[in-house]
Amino acid sequence: MYPGNLFIITAASGAGKTSLVSALLKLDDRVKLSVSYTTRQPRIGELQGVHYHFVEDAIFLKMLENGDFLESAYVHGSRYGTSQKEVDKTLKDGFDVILEIDWQGAEQVRKLYPSSVSIFILPPSMSSLNERLNSRGQDSAEVISKRLSVAKEEMSHVSEFDYVTINDDFETALQDLMAIVRCQRLKCEKQLNQHKDLINTLI
Repeated sequence: MYPGNLFIITAASGAGKTSLVSALLKLDDRVKLSVSYTTRQPRIGELQGVHYHFVEDAIFLKMLENGDFLESAYVHGSRYGTSQKEVDKTLKDGFDVILEIDWQGAEQVRKLYPSSVSIFILPPSMSSLNERLNSRGQDSAEVISKRLSVAKEEMSHVSEFDYVTINDDFETALQDLMAIVRCQRLKCEKQLNQHKDLINTLI
């Protein structure tokens, strides 16, 4: 089976990245989400092994020392990392893999996987981002203020990405993501390998 595509999806906190990825996963069973490791506490409704692998700081640092992570970053006071073994296995099985990571992690992954496809999701405005963060009801005013400050720095890296979509209208942004995934699957190299028997009979 021909290996799948590796997609990196990055956004400032509150831009709607998680909701868009969840919707994409429901519509396309050939796409799998890489479940990251983190040292932060679970939010309401988050499940162990589904949304994140929640681990203690000592365990995370041991994994980091062992070289288990494809990428890792320290964001908003917590550590995040992606298991290289899990990603490689899923790609080898022929599935496309989505990494929901920040710009620092994206930079690390692009060096190791030059063929990866990076996508940045932007909010329609800073006021919209502020509104979305407050509507969650999960963070204090102090935490939200810090996230908005960090968001400016995160979004300054948008030009480093292959694709950009603005999440003003959810359905439009979702269609954008689906179009990017389909586009990568239709590249000549992918099609020649995936359908080589058919193509050989045609030419």
